[in-house]
Amino acid sequence: MADLNGLLAALTATSCLSLSVLSSQTGATESPAQNRHSSSAEAAEEAVRYEVEQQRQSLEQEAKKTLDQDAVLIVEETRNTIRAIESNNNAYAAEAIRQAMERVQALLTRNPATAQIAVDVNVEICDRAPTDSASIIEIAQDASRSFDDKDFPTARVLLHSLMSEIRLRKYSLPLATFPEALRRAARLIDESKYQSARAVLLTALKTFVISDRIIPIPLLTARYAINVAEAERQENDAAAHKFLEIARNELDRARNLGYAGNNPEYMSLRDQISELEKQLTDKKDVSAAFGKLAKKIAEFLHRQSENQHG
Repeated sequence: MADLNGLLAALTATSCLSLSVLSSQTGATESPAQNRHSSSAEAAEEAVRYEVEQQRQSLEQEAKKTLDQDAVLIVEETRNTIRAIESNNNAYAAEAIRQAMERVQALLTRNPATAQIAVDVNVEICDRAPTDSASIIEIAQDASRSFDDKDFPTARVLLHSLMSEIRLRKYSLPLATFPEALRRAARLIDESKYQSARAVLLTALKTFVISDRIIPIPLLTARYAINVAEAERQENDAAAHKFLEIARNELDRARNLGYAGNNPEYMSLRDQISELEKQLTDKKDVSAAFGKLAKKIAEFLHRQSENQHG
């Protein structure tokens, strides 16, 4: 078992974004004189960073389109009511809660069978995981032991370090409970019980339903590495082999990090990469094999990315 005190200190100091997988696997930390592939490795790492950021921006733009603007205004007016009570502007508090009540009634009328309405999203790149699978497995084992010992604070920190993902977090207004909280707060304001109304509204704002959609960065990196390997295969056989190795390692990282780690698709993809490497070594035509592999990993990434958590 690792020295947990030292390990936890290192983990909590880790930056949220640390996309250094390609450079670590291609040896980009060496000087150009030591490694003639250094510049291409750095370019590949930069390309992965760019793809991850583009994916984050695309997810954010699409997610914002799902927000209900009336629901967003209801939350804003709820917060305005709280601020008005805190500043002793009771007349404005009464007006703000009235506007919130009107909007929530219209929302319920338009969505009679809907349980929740999206009001906010946050898309974040969280890449704290080690680049090598051995370290990942060690941390996972320590986390498992912490769970067994019911040391959940330590387990949470350890699991937090096993993240290499783009996370889309959606906050939704619960239509079964939030409107009733507004009605109760409105009654309390009518009765001049402003602090009680404030407490009700503060509690209501803590009841948003949270759901996450996760896009594993190792799978994005594996897909990119396969595309690079295909592009390099004609002129640089060694580079093609190297990027196929990176793709296999990234699949292992994704599996060990728990992104549907028991899915048999991982072994199927690894087998396809091994077969492709053999065909490359034997100088066979690999166009169809590359196309099949690229399609399969793209489909696997899509399925993983569509799962909702929470």
